[in-house]
Formats: sequence, C-alpha cells, structure tokens
Amino acid sequence: MSTRPGPPNAMTIDVEDYFHAEALSPCFPRHRWDRVEGRVEANIDRLLGHFDIAGIHATFFTLGWVAERYPDMVRRIAAAGHEIASHGYDHRRADRQPRDEFAADIRKSKDILEDIGGQPVIGYRAANFSIAGGNFWAFDALESAGFRYSSSIYPIRHDSYGMPEASRFPFRPADGALVEIPVTTTVRFGTNFPSGGGGYFRLLPYWLSRANMRRVNAADRQPCIFYFHPWEIDTCQPRQTGISRRSRLRHYTNLGTMEPRLRRLLDDFNWDRMDMVFRDLLPN
Repeated sequence: MSTRPGPPNAMTIDVEDYFHAEALSPCFPRHRWDRVEGRVEANIDRLLGHFDIAGIHATFFTLGWVAERYPDMVRRIAAAGHEIASHGYDHRRADRQPRDEFAADIRKSKDILEDIGGQPVIGYRAANFSIAGGNFWAFDALESAGFRYSSSIYPIRHDSYGMPEASRFPFRPADGALVEIPVTTTVRFGTNFPSGGGGYFRLLPYWLSRANMRRVNAADRQPCIFYFHPWEIDTCQPRQTGISRRSRLRHYTNLGTMEPRLRRLLDDFNWDRMDMVFRDLLPN
C-alpha cells in the first residue's frame, strides 16, 4: 500500500491488447489474433515502472489468452507484488456464453494464470462488465470455480453494458459468500455518474474525475475502484479505419493524455490491490 493520505483505493488493470477491445472487434476477428503484432507486454512494463516509482501495488485482471503468450510478463507482475486476477480466457462477454461454456472459460483462465503466476487467483472481471440481471447465475459459477470476489458490474447506463439498479458498493449477489465489487460511481442529479476510469477518465477533465473519487472517499466513506487498459497509454498503436465513428471516439480519444493523468492519479490518492483493500469483506 502507498503511504499517501486518505483511505486505500483499488487500482486495477484489464490486461488485454488493443485488438481485444470490443470497439475494434470488426477489424480483428479472433481467428486473426495470433497474426497481429502484440503491444501489451511493452505497455505493461511501462505501467510496472510507474507503479514502482509511486510505491503502489495493483490488481491485474489478465486474459488467459494473453498469459499463455506472455508468461514472463505475468511472472514479472507477480514478482513485483501485484495481484493476478482473471479477465476470462479470450475476452468473450459473459452474457453471450451459455452456462457450461462460461464455467469452462473461467476455470481455464484460472488454471492458466495460477500455473504461470504461481499465486492463487481469487478475483474475476467479466469482459465489458457483462454480468447483469439476466445472468446472475454467473456468480454461482464463479464461486464454484474457487473465486472469492468479482468486479464485473458497472452500475451505470451504457449502450453496451451496465446495471444502474445494482448496488454501488460491495454486495453478495447470490446465496453464497462471493462478493461483487462494482466499479466506482458518484451520484449526481439522482443518477449514477461513471467515476471509475476507462474511457470516461480520458474524456472528462481530470479535476472532475478526482473530485468524484474524493467525494466517494469522503461522503460515502467507501474505497474507489479504478480501472483502465494497457492500450490506453499506447499512442503509437496502429489506427484502424473500418470502425464506426462512435467506436473511434471511444477507443482513441485523448490517448495522449492518459499517461500523465495516470501519474497524477497515483500521486493524488492512496492505492492498493483489490484483495488487500477489500480483505475484510472476502470469504476465507
């Protein structure tokens, strides 16, 4: 944990390459992924350097597909004291998988990450926050597979994900012990406002993102959960043209501001790994 003032917040990274992003999926069908030059390892190494300078630890929600191809990168993450968690195997949305397929996916990714990283994998985040009211059965599958927490719900309105009626703070979504830890939102004008990173962090002014997170710490007395992707600090990634205007805006807006903003964020808040920030809530 860093020694900055204030409560500890959870810093999380969804470890995927730029061509895994849903906005670019028309350009990169899965059968082509192995023919695309990867950029994730160099981006992760830059992030590890930033975290080391800031003296913080984080949680890396990692695709099993990525771990298989960059095992030394995963080992470097673990050796630096960070938490390895699962982002599924190959970025398939949880709400587009039948139960048996989802169960196989989460077990496969967990086994891969534990074998490579050498530490228990107890956390999971669904691709594109794709657990909502229609597939709450996924939480039972996660607990059965040995996960202790999930961070798969973003309680906002969005055209491709979100569950605004969900709790804004950690809750147990099923009869078991597994805890769901939603990404951070702030209530403004009676509506949950996205405040936990991703494209919103690049789009909105930094002062507003910082104010929203401070409000959650001070007024709600809750930790924040921040997330982003390695490709968001990569201004040199190949630009794709065969996507919609909306997808271009979501993926490429303000990539150049992300890294300096991230450095400010690391200095402005106290950060740690998910399993440490929420250790008192997690089942044994």
